[in-house]
Amino acid sequence: MKRRCSAIVAIALVCAACGANESMIPSNPSGPMTFFVTSSRSATGNLGGLSGADATCQQLAASVGAGGHEWRAYLSANRDPANGGRPVDARSRIGIGPWRNANGVLVARNLDELHSRTGDASLLIDETGRRINGQWPGSPAPVEHDILTGSNADGTLIPDKTCTDWTSQSSTISARVGHSDGLGPGASAAGALSSWNSSHDNESCANTAPRGGAGRLYCFARN
Repeated sequence: MKRRCSAIVAIALVCAACGANESMIPSNPSGPMTFFVTSSRSATGNLGGLSGADATCQQLAASVGAGGHEWRAYLSANRDPANGGRPVDARSRIGIGPWRNANGVLVARNLDELHSRTGDASLLIDETGRRINGQWPGSPAPVEHDILTGSNADGTLIPDKTCTDWTSQSSTISARVGHSDGLGPGASAAGALSSWNSSHDNESCANTAPRGGAGRLYCFARN
């Protein structure tokens, strides 16, 4: 009888522990940073190509202790040297997710979720946890929310909107940008203004500042 009671108590304790563990697991747990907007800027669309942009992401990640990941810039290109000179889509360069910002907050669980979301000033932040200047209430000037992507809203290449594959500072061509805060003039979120990756074309590859840019990038950990 004593042995049977002990067994019942042991089973009850195991079940209680299981229940406690399940109740303690948050529905949206935090985790290490696997996404950020670059704190560094580029005055032109010449980023040193895809490899130069990737190196920028890797260096910035390493500066905050996240260099253990393989980092990639969210950029599309007409010709990717690492892909036999063939076109490459930004979405195919960044892994499968999930991705979290510098505060450990979930940005997206996977590629589909990432490309169905809109910009958000409190979520799409730099590697140090700072918001990007934009159209959000109380933002400091100047506006710098135009993030270089060269991409459609689904993460695919927009041909010839990549500053010649991120090697040109020509004043006669331009690049597609997205709004990190998902807002346009007057804090409008109408239409493409809310897109984090494909809001409009910038003025030119010679100067990323006009229309609200600073030559910033999105960086994602592939692994």
